[in-house]
Amino acid sequence: MKIKIFSLAVLLLFISKTAAQEFKLGKVTIEELKEKRHSIDTAAVAAILYKKGSARLDYNQNDGFVLTTEVETRIKIYKKEGYTYANQTIGYSVLGNSKESIQITDANTFNLVNGKIEKTKLKSDGIFDESVNKFLGRKKITMPGIVEGSVIEFRYVVKSPYVSWMRDWNFQYAIPVNHSEFTTYIPEYYVYNVMQKGYVFPKVTKDRKSASIILTSKERPDARGNGGATSFSQDKIDYFEDKTNYVIDNVPAIKEESFVNNIDNYRAALSYELSVVKWPNTPIKSYSSDWNSVVKTIYDYDDFGQELNKTGYFEEDIKAVLAGTNTSDEKILALLNYVKSRVKWDEYERYTCDKGVKKAYQEKVGNCAEINLMLTAMLRYAGFTANPVLVSTRSNGIPLFPNRTAFNYVIAAVETPNGNILLDATDKFSTPNTLPLRVLNWNGRLIRKDGTSEEVNLMPTKISGDNVFMNYAIDAEGKVTGKTRRQYTDYNAMITRDNISNLKEEEYLEKLENKHNKIEISDYSKTNEKDILQPIIETYSFAGTNLCELIGGKIYVNPMLFFTEDKNPFTQEVREYPVDFSYPFADKYNITIQIPEGFTVETLPAPTVVTMEDNLGTFKFNIAANGNSLQLSVLHQINEAIVSAEKYEMLKDYYKAMVAKETEKIVLKRI
Repeated sequence: MKIKIFSLAVLLLFISKTAAQEFKLGKVTIEELKEKRHSIDTAAVAAILYKKGSARLDYNQNDGFVLTTEVETRIKIYKKEGYTYANQTIGYSVLGNSKESIQITDANTFNLVNGKIEKTKLKSDGIFDESVNKFLGRKKITMPGIVEGSVIEFRYVVKSPYVSWMRDWNFQYAIPVNHSEFTTYIPEYYVYNVMQKGYVFPKVTKDRKSASIILTSKERPDARGNGGATSFSQDKIDYFEDKTNYVIDNVPAIKEESFVNNIDNYRAALSYELSVVKWPNTPIKSYSSDWNSVVKTIYDYDDFGQELNKTGYFEEDIKAVLAGTNTSDEKILALLNYVKSRVKWDEYERYTCDKGVKKAYQEKVGNCAEINLMLTAMLRYAGFTANPVLVSTRSNGIPLFPNRTAFNYVIAAVETPNGNILLDATDKFSTPNTLPLRVLNWNGRLIRKDGTSEEVNLMPTKISGDNVFMNYAIDAEGKVTGKTRRQYTDYNAMITRDNISNLKEEEYLEKLENKHNKIEISDYSKTNEKDILQPIIETYSFAGTNLCELIGGKIYVNPMLFFTEDKNPFTQEVREYPVDFSYPFADKYNITIQIPEGFTVETLPAPTVVTMEDNLGTFKFNIAANGNSLQLSVLHQINEAIVSAEKYEMLKDYYKAMVAKETEKIVLKRI
């Protein structure tokens, strides 16, 4: 392991400088502007010098408690690659006629010009407001006058009528953070679940103080004028407010690594969700203190559980769909295919309906909840024990504790004696228990009618195959010509069908040629493209003039040609995150190689077998000569969708050995 050693004097200077720094907008120093590189992470393209935020629940007479979030940030730009940090986006929620409001102030760029600090203010033409969809909007700012060495600052305030959740506070970014601080002010009436994630943790201090609300009421005279003039009265309500402060200094940049499902899962951050409301003299209302509370709350939503009870709009159609089906598998598949063909997904990821299942069915378009709740209702109507499963997609992160807002998707499940059959009708290439990749995010939560729930493993256990049969010949000038037959099963088949469907054939083949070392492909055909229960098979002929090397009259060739794994994706000394392959897989290659006339084998790679502990995976490589031909057999199999960080060293060594073997060349010499 390589360990970076820093001078103690430099480190102490940096720490004392950070401690002495005044974290206040407008107080940019000449030293900050002169700084050429970050004190610790010298490769950083930018750094957050400080980020301070607060979330406060304040009371007003008209709306009750509302959530106010204030954030101020100072960022240093070191290199041109860091200019992207001069573009900032703040999202906001929209629900019906109400939405969050965002006010951006104190946005300035500071540069050092002729030894003096020059400030450029963000003008209105650098602020943009755009709608993402009917539920989300975002404000964007583009800071002016950015050059290498600039320091930018900005402040924004978000007013939200939604107190059931607070915005996540990220301590860690793709660039280093010198100082991050977040403070919450929460009345005793509200209890929030707070989740800390990541591998860097802040210092936490708590305090409680007295606060009060002044309620003003007025009493008007009646219609006859009795009671005299309008009178006003005030009532004072005392309560306690809990202050929690989180502070952390010198947060390292979070680094992207290979096979990470979502880096946000491992970012040092705080997440909040309302758990309990306990008003005086009122029964306590629980929202998400445990999973049973969470699922009961969600199931009781009108745009969730009630939608499952609607059947009249599809009953006559379903009778025709099920006609002629006999087995349970046939019925499940028929209903899945019917919903996929009937209703197109609008690409909204939600676990609640927008317009409702009936309207989505009539209009033939809907969000994922409308499509998969509709499918669940049809399955129940057909006599199956079917239930919705709440899911957080890979892009949305992993729900690490009981909460409603962590979910953003829903699929269907049929309970059988042999386990759950998981279904998603949003994807035209999905099949029973083969879900879209976006859904493969550890665990979901199945909800039953009686309010009970259970965790459901979303990760595949069945091996997805990629079987390659290839024959090729090498001529004396090193030109290679051959034929390939490639068969994909399960998730590999789903991905391949998706890739093919998104491009015209000539575009797809051009992409394939470029990926395979600029070969020329001809006689391309595919089998079972539409029959998604069957493996999809591609066959093609190919030719390439740059697949071999001719040196000193000898021919050097990687026996696997363009299928060679030539780089180890795992290069970090230490890894803190699990390795996420999405699904178990087995890549098999059977290759026959014709040696050119006048040549013989001088060197062949030796056979090898690499096996990891706990049946994690196996690599087998075997090549043998038979006259003028060579026969190569290769297996690369990984048996777990997710590999824990504890097994990283073993996995890294496995890939190192595999790459070393696959990149060994055959050497052919003249007879």
